[in-house]
Amino acid sequence: MPTKNYAGTRYSELAEINTENVKNLQVAFTFSLGVNRGQESSPLVVGGTLYVVSPYPNILYALDLTQPGAPLKWQYNPKAMAASQGVACCDTVNRGPTYADGKIFFNTLDAYTVAVNAETGEELWKTKIGEINMGETMTMAPLVAKDKVLVGISGGEYGVRGFIEALDANTGRSVWKAYSTGPDQDVKIGPSFKPFYDQDKGKDLGVATWPPSAWQQGGGSVWGFVTYDPDQNLIFYGTGNPGPWNPNQRPGDNKWTAGVFARDLDTGEARWYYQWNAHDLHDWDGINENILVDLTWNGQPRKVLVHPDRNGLLYIVDRTTGEVLSANFYHAVNSHTGVDLSTGKVKVVADKYPVQGRVLRGVCPTAPGAKDWSPSAFSHKSGLLYIPHNNLCMDWESMEANYIAGTPYVGAEVRSIPGPGGHMGELSAWDLIQGKEVWTINERFPVWGGVVATAGDLIFYGNMEGWFKAVDARTGEVLWQFKTSSGIIGQPTTYRGPDGKQYVAILSGVGGWAGSIVSGDLDPRDGTAALGFVNAMRDLKNVTTKGGTLYVFKLP
Repeated sequence: MPTKNYAGTRYSELAEINTENVKNLQVAFTFSLGVNRGQESSPLVVGGTLYVVSPYPNILYALDLTQPGAPLKWQYNPKAMAASQGVACCDTVNRGPTYADGKIFFNTLDAYTVAVNAETGEELWKTKIGEINMGETMTMAPLVAKDKVLVGISGGEYGVRGFIEALDANTGRSVWKAYSTGPDQDVKIGPSFKPFYDQDKGKDLGVATWPPSAWQQGGGSVWGFVTYDPDQNLIFYGTGNPGPWNPNQRPGDNKWTAGVFARDLDTGEARWYYQWNAHDLHDWDGINENILVDLTWNGQPRKVLVHPDRNGLLYIVDRTTGEVLSANFYHAVNSHTGVDLSTGKVKVVADKYPVQGRVLRGVCPTAPGAKDWSPSAFSHKSGLLYIPHNNLCMDWESMEANYIAGTPYVGAEVRSIPGPGGHMGELSAWDLIQGKEVWTINERFPVWGGVVATAGDLIFYGNMEGWFKAVDARTGEVLWQFKTSSGIIGQPTTYRGPDGKQYVAILSGVGGWAGSIVSGDLDPRDGTAALGFVNAMRDLKNVTTKGGTLYVFKLP
């Protein structure tokens, strides 16, 4: 699965490639996906086959690893609707396929979930999840647990009403569906719901914490990674920003957006919830990864959930109760002063609160946050968390947004700018117990892809200039790098091939929200383009170009 395991650690026990020999890595083979848009997917390896999904039109390729050069075995084209490209908020990306019980599952931009035979590519079922005419698209990677395929909807910038849905892995039929806004019955909140904090207790808060009927266009889309704790039979996932971005139009906490749910896998019933950013002010989706780790905390064993949020805080949450154990800044922030652990609420800086008709300057972090979707990795060997993130601030002006189904529903004009020091990205190693940074690598542009940690004491990641790097997990020293043909925003994979050797794979192809200036041919003179990201990324056009190539590396 793209997260490596149910816990989402992205840690591999493979150690053939290590700190001593990684300098000898060389290209084993490449494969062109034929689509030059943002490549955010994770290559997936099952036995002797490598699977990879392209951005729209979301073609699934199967490569034969048992043959020299890994030739194409088959491809499956879901024939996604072209109109979905015009609805996608931030490039036509896809975050990858997953495998279970002889089937490959993935989502399409036009809001279908598909299951195909892993050996032949034959379509087994195809289920419609959303309506692109309503602004609903799909970019997330599914999670399969037991016999359920967990999927969610994108489209927070279109005023969709977000939800997560469980499908039967054998038939594609809906088993349960839980919305992120609305009455308790729709959100699947019942007698087993036991949130830790008082502000999350009460009846129908998904309605009461909104202006009348605003929850119906309230956002809360579900497009990040889902994790699963088999011992508790609970899934954990984040909900996106409320709609519109303009907070003046939606007084209240805006439940259940910008937070994390724990739900029973079998029934979908909510067990607990915590809101990272009540009444979200700056488009800080709560969809970032929730990594499951068991720690000794203050001398006691605790089952925790680790979440680096867009708001710049690294949360450690008791995953059995939803209590926040700590929330430390992993990046510079001036828009709030942290979390009051007694209430669980973020303490907002008053002069950074968006007021309609006034431009706020130098708000840190920016709308994509101190960190966006790009997933971290936790190494069981070093005990450190490796966080790919942004160093960006912004100028923000709120304005009135009007809801029309299937059209943008934002209500803010944003211009992102480089953060302190001028560089725009960082890869940081973080000590969970000490609550502090161990080392950081500065990057010119945001680190917009994922990270993999290995038992060889290595961290693999790519940057938007196109360099794929191997880093010493304990010191941050760059031990090897290779320049690919385009900027990297994908998720690395390491696997043992049919020949018994360790390989490392990455997709090269700049794009996504951060790189849409290149993949979408946007005008660099318009600083508000790509919801303000172009303002910071003008120089990206000078250092990389469009791409769509899989690179796979091995030792000689």
